Amino acid sequence: MSHENIVHFVGAGPGDVELITVKGARLLGEADVVVYAGSLVDRELVLTYAPDARVYDSAGMDLEQTTKVLAEGVLAGERVVRLHTGDPSIYGAIQEQMEELDRLGIGYEVVPGVTSAFAAAATLRQELTLPEVSQTVVITRLAGRTPVPEREQLRNIAQVGATLVIYLSISMIEKVVQELLSGAYQEDTPVAVVAKASWADEQVLTGTLADIAAKVRDAGIGKQALIVVGDVLRARSEGMKAKSLLYDKGFSHGCREGIVV
Repeated sequence: MSHENIVHFVGAGPGDVELITVKGARLLGEADVVVYAGSLVDRELVLTYAPDARVYDSAGMDLEQTTKVLAEGVLAGERVVRLHTGDPSIYGAIQEQMEELDRLGIGYEVVPGVTSAFAAAATLRQELTLPEVSQTVVITRLAGRTPVPEREQLRNIAQVGATLVIYLSISMIEKVVQELLSGAYQEDTPVAVVAKASWADEQVLTGTLADIAAKVRDAGIGKQALIVVGDVLRARSEGMKAKSLLYDKGFSHGCREGIVV
């Protein structure tokens, strides 16, 4: 089987058409067939990078239909791209698609993309891990139509007190707040909501667990938004507790000897 004669699962990035990887853009440019998540990936991105491909919007297709298009393309010797929003490994539903391709004996490769958590952090100009504040980032979601294992219920995750990036839960913001307050977070814990991170019409709301739900409702944000929670968000207004040792002039590491004064 040639390298081209497989399905490439490609992460389109968070929205901005330039935030796709060089490899992803190249594969789109070479593609004969593209199946893309039209409810989340900007059509402009597909038109920009794959103007000559046959394009299928998976928003109105089920797993059987998308598999059929992918498989038929590969078997016809065409170059096939399955384009997902963000990074395919985060809530991308690619495992079930790969399982179907395994069953059919069709090869595939995954090309990572920029997930919206990092686009949101970039928009906020915020580091998600800060010395002496948080060295852990948890990507999670509230249980909705897709259930969440009991041990991963938000109230349990909230016991850790790490930086949280909560996907797919903005429509249940009151429940999110309630679950977090039953964990390690306080009413004055800072929160940022970033809707459509990196898109031209992105929106940013900042507040605390005490007031963020009302702000979200007032702004009319109901989907495609991330909730970022944690004390790292205080750094912009209150300064940092501690600096990283990485660039400290007295700190030695594998590439640099510390300067002794």
